[in-house]
Amino acid sequence: MITRRACVAGSASLILLPSARAGGQLEEPLADSVRTALSAAVREPAPLEPVFRTSERYFDYLRWLREMNDRLRKRKATLQERTDFLKTVWYEATRARLDPGLVLGLIQVESAFRKFAVSRVGARGYMQVMPFWMRLIGDGDVGRLFHMQTNLRFGCVILRHYLDREREDLFMGLGRYNGSRGKPEYPNAVFAAAKQWVFAA
Repeated sequence: MITRRACVAGSASLILLPSARAGGQLEEPLADSVRTALSAAVREPAPLEPVFRTSERYFDYLRWLREMNDRLRKRKATLQERTDFLKTVWYEATRARLDPGLVLGLIQVESAFRKFAVSRVGARGYMQVMPFWMRLIGDGDVGRLFHMQTNLRFGCVILRHYLDREREDLFMGLGRYNGSRGKPEYPNAVFAAAKQWVFAA
């Protein structure tokens, strides 16, 4: 099995973990307006709890949380860890107008749900965000990409940016996210993984 080095927070040591899949987003010039919009999107604070317009939507959310928690049990040991992770995925995905199931499928392919995954090209965390994004739209602190909400927010904002560029074409947007635009392997892997996270409200 091919392995990659993964950084563990709070430790100077490196350990070998299963390979992260990221091919690496490509650094492209951003118009000032795009950079400003993306920077604002990653800086906006998250509410402590989501707010729902109707009780029906709130109960759908609770059902989603319970069902996904059961599915994630083999990948994350504690109930609190699973719940915090899923709440953040749901919030960041819906905030970026993304399907949470698609985001979970992407995370499964990119990092196998490993918070400290590092790819061969240096992409980091759950959603395998490339460090250059911290320079373009963040505060420059690459280490923050191992923080759960920071990583999920950057990943969702970047994927939304690529989907906007590709006029909502998921195949092309996912390929751009992975740095393999136009090739089928990565989008097909994400689509297959996302099937495991489908939720029927």
